[in-house]
Amino acid sequence: MKNTVRFSSLFFVLIALTVASCNKSNNSSNVSRATGWKLEGDNYNNNFKEQELAPGMVFIEGGTFTKGKVQDDIMKDWNNAASQQHVMSFYMDETEVTNLMYIEYLNYLKAVYPPSNPNFSGIYKGALPDTLVWRNRLSFNEDLVVNYLRHPAYSEFPVVGVSWLQASQYAGWRTNRVNEAILEREGFLSEEAKYAAIGGKTAAFNTEAYLSSPSLTYGGQIDSLQGKSKKDSVSVFAKRSDGILLPSYRLPTETEWEYAAQAQSDDREYNNYKGRKKYPWDGEYTRNKDKRGVGDQMANFKVSKGDYGGIAGWSDDGGAITVDTKFHNPNSFGLYGMGGNVAEWVADVYRPIIDDDISDFNYFRGNVFNKPATGNDGKAIINENKVVFDTLPNGKLISKSLPGSLVMVPVDANETYLRTNFSESDNRSYRDGDLASSRQYSQRNIEDEEKIKMYNAPNNSIKTNDQGEIVKTYDTSDNRNTLISNDVRVYKGGSWKDRAFWLDPAQRRFLPQYMATDFIGFRCAMSRIGGKSNTQNKTPKNKRTK
Repeated sequence: MKNTVRFSSLFFVLIALTVASCNKSNNSSNVSRATGWKLEGDNYNNNFKEQELAPGMVFIEGGTFTKGKVQDDIMKDWNNAASQQHVMSFYMDETEVTNLMYIEYLNYLKAVYPPSNPNFSGIYKGALPDTLVWRNRLSFNEDLVVNYLRHPAYSEFPVVGVSWLQASQYAGWRTNRVNEAILEREGFLSEEAKYAAIGGKTAAFNTEAYLSSPSLTYGGQIDSLQGKSKKDSVSVFAKRSDGILLPSYRLPTETEWEYAAQAQSDDREYNNYKGRKKYPWDGEYTRNKDKRGVGDQMANFKVSKGDYGGIAGWSDDGGAITVDTKFHNPNSFGLYGMGGNVAEWVADVYRPIIDDDISDFNYFRGNVFNKPATGNDGKAIINENKVVFDTLPNGKLISKSLPGSLVMVPVDANETYLRTNFSESDNRSYRDGDLASSRQYSQRNIEDEEKIKMYNAPNNSIKTNDQGEIVKTYDTSDNRNTLISNDVRVYKGGSWKDRAFWLDPAQRRFLPQYMATDFIGFRCAMSRIGGKSNTQNKTPKNKRTK
């Protein structure tokens, strides 16, 4: 009898605790902690738990590290001097973008913007990799010119011949396709929606345009492309507050790339790193020291003059040119190819000195702040039909704006007035390279400012004559003193064509953003929205206080 009473009492206590717990949960999610009002409507979402892992990505938990040269400085050029930086958590592609991944992009452009349509002429061609980068005056590489991009034997090899501009546009395309698939999965779009733009029948889906003016998406035909589960709902469009759409794919910043390549997560003692890493892997050598695979090269690089892969067979690095993106082992973050294979574009505008005095948090040079253009009704303007092209210094055309995208304009005095954190739209030359930061600033009354700029790169011009022909003119001025400009971007890491020196994540080089080579590829990154970590109680058991 006593046992029965005890059991009944315990049962009712558990029920009471469960109800209290449920009520507490309901109160925390449905009642405002600010006003006590009930939170009702689509603008409140307290159920968000974690950012979805985007296709192809690996989570990189941010932290503090020493950015810059801490090992070799053979050149003695004071380039990328060491500085302590903090990086926010982010996501990065597991591998470089492969030929197959890029061909998917090309096929989409060709289907949605047929080159035979005069309105779209140049879009597909402007995205094509430059396969002629494989040519060399004294090397026979014609088979690579013809086969490297499209032959299935190279499908999982990193794409090359892609400029910084093309890589950035690929990242934007990928953002829209991934979010379009998410909206279909969540029932906001039908299965037919992603095919609606084929052949130019509607404008292609654009994430930011959808979030700003959803009714204008797909050229205003989105009502016919709604998902079945949303057709009878009052809220038929997804919003940023729903938390289901992912942030943009983009090129990683140099700081993010270097942090991810170093991958010092396993080489720490409490809040300090135990040493400096020369390569993306542990150790001071390029060969494997483990019992399994001992002596094998850890990356694909040029060992010495005339030695691009080693002697055939044992201890060969696996490739004369590039190799499969997963051929070598990943680093401790799970990233493949952070040393060797291909060097990689990053987002930064190049400058030799890192200005850590002004910023030691998420350091990045290249910010150009824009905002959506708005009409008289205050709504964002969508580029409905017009394709805007830009003529590059090498004479090639590339699309700047596609149908269905937001029209963007630089920020103006309305955003910059009395601000202390930024004062203009274009900050690429901030504190380094603009007239105000040059040693000749006292001579700023000189009419020809070109002669006193700190970074005075050649300015080759492209003009169209009266017959509509493009005329290319080389800059032959004697006043030019550098190759650095605001259109020059950083690329990081070693490649199949480089010596081991360039495998050090701290090393950096630069190239104009419109140029491409046979040894530079790229991978995408994505910002993490929310907390720094996706786990709790991370301290290893052997480090916890007993």
